[in-house]
Amino acid sequence: MARSGVRGDRRQSEAPEAGEAWNGSPSGGHGPYEGNGPYGQRNDGHGPYGQRSPEADAGGSAPPPAPQGRGRRRRAPEDASGRPRRRRRVLRWSASVLAVLILGTAGAGYLYYQHLNGNIKKDDLNLGDTEVAKPTPNAAGQTPLNILLIGSDARDSKENQKLGGAKETFGGTPLADVQMLLHLSADRTNMSVISMPRDTLVQIPKCTDPDDGEVYPASDVPLMTNRSLGRGGPGCTVATWQELTGIHIDHFMMVDFAGVVSMADAIGGVPVCVDANIYSKDSQGHGSGLKLEKGTTYVQGEQALQWLRTRYGFEDGSDIARAKAQHQYMNAMVRELRENATITNPNKLRKLAEEATKALTVDQSLGSVKALYDLSTELRKVEPERITMTTMPYTYVGARVVPKEGDAEQLFRLVREDIALDGKDAKKKETEDKVSDDPAAPDDEIGVLVQNGTSTSTQAAVQGRAGTLSGLLVEKGFTKATADRSTVSAEEKTVVRYPSAELEGDAQAVAEALGIPLSSVKRSTDVSGVTLVVGADWREGTAYEVKKEDDTTPKSADALNGANKTACMKVDPDFTW
Repeated sequence: MARSGVRGDRRQSEAPEAGEAWNGSPSGGHGPYEGNGPYGQRNDGHGPYGQRSPEADAGGSAPPPAPQGRGRRRRAPEDASGRPRRRRRVLRWSASVLAVLILGTAGAGYLYYQHLNGNIKKDDLNLGDTEVAKPTPNAAGQTPLNILLIGSDARDSKENQKLGGAKETFGGTPLADVQMLLHLSADRTNMSVISMPRDTLVQIPKCTDPDDGEVYPASDVPLMTNRSLGRGGPGCTVATWQELTGIHIDHFMMVDFAGVVSMADAIGGVPVCVDANIYSKDSQGHGSGLKLEKGTTYVQGEQALQWLRTRYGFEDGSDIARAKAQHQYMNAMVRELRENATITNPNKLRKLAEEATKALTVDQSLGSVKALYDLSTELRKVEPERITMTTMPYTYVGARVVPKEGDAEQLFRLVREDIALDGKDAKKKETEDKVSDDPAAPDDEIGVLVQNGTSTSTQAAVQGRAGTLSGLLVEKGFTKATADRSTVSAEEKTVVRYPSAELEGDAQAVAEALGIPLSSVKRSTDVSGVTLVVGADWREGTAYEVKKEDDTTPKSADALNGANKTACMKVDPDFTW
């Protein structure tokens, strides 16, 4: 099994990009990411929230360690004068999407496909101990797809070192500095994307490296989410997302530096907009070098790379502002690829396919050209107007962020329940509440396992809830009800699961006895019998209260529709000309 080079938890923090000076901000920018105190200091791993060590601070200014990841570098093309153009660091999320689109259109013979298959690196999907239930198929038997896109910052090769700089971190532990969850709806009519800021403080679960068996214990204090990659591989980042969101993740795609430049050039230009002239460079050399006039400009090649990596000059100079610029570019890129079939040269397609496959590390089930082609076919079914890009709602804690209570969970729930973030889904009809044709067994013959899933992203599980509710069922005549004394994965809503059609009537009888709506009775192969999972919506009392849910996307998610051609990045007045 080819590995991604991820090893160890040698602790370190982010460094400035190549050509940028360190300014002490965790996002390398200005504004709210700057801060003091135990949450506001840079993370070099010596302290639970990233405080710098005395050794690092001794004498004034030790150079900060740098984030890690995977990647290769191709020789820079030359300009008209014969001088090589400087390749700049770029966020790798674009390579993920471009890879599947390109592989979906590239034709090749069997042997060439085998060669491309050999290029693709594979790793385990989930390194954690907790499994999250798969979503229930819709009436047509379709299920959604959830794909975690990861961009790492490794300096694990000479090529990566040239791109990323920070020589002192060569071969160090990589960081997952770009994380986006792509959700493709069950009916393939819409797509949602959630970006998580790299500085988000989360509880990273226990992860076991599949190659050497090294065990990374669950973090006893919140850590920055980007450190999950260094705890056994991308499968630990997947486990972290699943633990936080309760969303079952089907695949991951991790991308490095290779292929990004050629794919950006091949698109032929992507329209981006700024509300003022921008020059991303200050007197100390901070910035990407992006220089654009006010309004819309088609960027490609080096300018596209500069756009994707720009922090200095966009809004407050933080990673959150840069994520918004990425969303604008990604939406425009999809529109251009759909409206203008510019990649028609067979040799160029083969070259792009070569670079794309070399750039990817994926889970085992996605590790072939055919699997990537099939995925691209599914993604192409979605029209731009049904694509919604969002950022996880957050709250600042010093210089870091945490999921915003209420809003973040609402966004996660919409994805879990396959509700489109653009608000264009038809409301779930009463068909979900249809009474089963399968008659229920007598109450005292129905076996029911009660589990405690009352924890949330900000609250621990309520102790004893499984025992309380199993006792309530016994009082109501379900004498075979028993409590699972362990705590299971968080459930936003209380649910009754059953494994096969002959137990649907039994599961509905349990739900009816407790006042739980039939829409919360779900078939699942993850259970072996009727199972009541007490969710975070029933943390106290014995009477279940059916709450009217808000299925709108929180405003704090800063949603951007894929068909929006008027989106324009706000320019910091200090970076205009």
